[in-house]
Amino acid sequence: MKVTRATFDEVMVPNYNPAGMIPVKGEGSRVWDQDGAEYIDFAGGIAVNVLGHCHPELVNALNEQGSKLWHLSNVFTNEPALRLASKLTEATFAERVYFANSGAEANEAALKLARRYALENFGEHKSQIIAFNKGFHGRTFFTVTVGGQAAYSDGFGPKPGAVDHCDYNDLAAFEALISDNTCAVMMEPLQGEGGIISPEPEFVARVRELCNQHNALLIFDEVQTGVGRTGHLYAYMGLEVTPDILTSAKALGGGFPIGAMLTTAKIAEHLKPGTHGSTYGGNPLACAVAERALDIVNNPEVLEGVVKKEQMFRDYLAEINNKYKVFSEIRGKGLLLGCVLNDDYQGRARDFLVASADEHLMCLVAGTNVVRFAPSLIIPEEDIKEGLVRFERAIASIVNQK
Repeated sequence: MKVTRATFDEVMVPNYNPAGMIPVKGEGSRVWDQDGAEYIDFAGGIAVNVLGHCHPELVNALNEQGSKLWHLSNVFTNEPALRLASKLTEATFAERVYFANSGAEANEAALKLARRYALENFGEHKSQIIAFNKGFHGRTFFTVTVGGQAAYSDGFGPKPGAVDHCDYNDLAAFEALISDNTCAVMMEPLQGEGGIISPEPEFVARVRELCNQHNALLIFDEVQTGVGRTGHLYAYMGLEVTPDILTSAKALGGGFPIGAMLTTAKIAEHLKPGTHGSTYGGNPLACAVAERALDIVNNPEVLEGVVKKEQMFRDYLAEINNKYKVFSEIRGKGLLLGCVLNDDYQGRARDFLVASADEHLMCLVAGTNVVRFAPSLIIPEEDIKEGLVRFERAIASIVNQK
């Protein structure tokens, strides 16, 4: 059956507007479309393809597990899930793990756990959830309400209550919101969709301190920042602030869908049998692939390589910007970087994305003013250089149109 981009408009719900080309094959940081045209991938499936496309060790893990056991349901446990959970607890602050299929599901579990923990320990009055404007936590009705972007949450009727927002890095506003009625604070340790915004160290430290003071749980949404993306296995490790609950997805499976919620034994005990669940969460296929991805990423060579590659990007982008003067700054950490458009190019991030695609470079946006890169953590240096040559051509095409 021959399918084209036009087929999408005929058979798919129109909530996406995908590119004109259809990728059919990937290897490492390169992708080929239906016509055989080759692209360099700086998008990483939105920070998902942490080891690039079709990494041979992930392919082997999938094939090996695929010939053994695919699905059981959580009436039973399975060996890959137990191994993966053991490795996650060994590598982090956590003592207990819950597996889901996505970041939204992991965040949904975290928020439900926080509410249950507060109810059972302190009473019904302790229900407030504080989150941050421009945050993003998923598309379920609960998580999209907690996410601080009205464009995603409005238009679906009454929202879940007791959710309040303030600006990221605005300590005074946060101090005014938090109280003994706060059950949880949910934040990204580096805002992704909201524009690649890093937390100020004193801000995140004070958030932790106030959570302790008010017996509120601190939830770090590390769906985008986790599994090596910032040069640490998880971003909290570089902030010297430990959350009570952490959520992980995207890169965790290296491209195979999986999500995880990590927490302490004391907090976890409030999700007793029957309080929450997932049909596919923790299935052997996903866990086998994620275990191998975690093994590969969680070593000094890969994590230190992320820091070196970040500097390569920053150096080359500075050279490009000296010529074309389109960015006001390069934000982010590790291989989650945002090129912030200056006043002359406000609102045109998508134009840069489209121009990049025309030059056979895949990249992302984060809002209307930031071009975002989230490539494979092991992207070869030659692919970084060639990708940025293509990005420079894209920039030149826009500057010359002006």
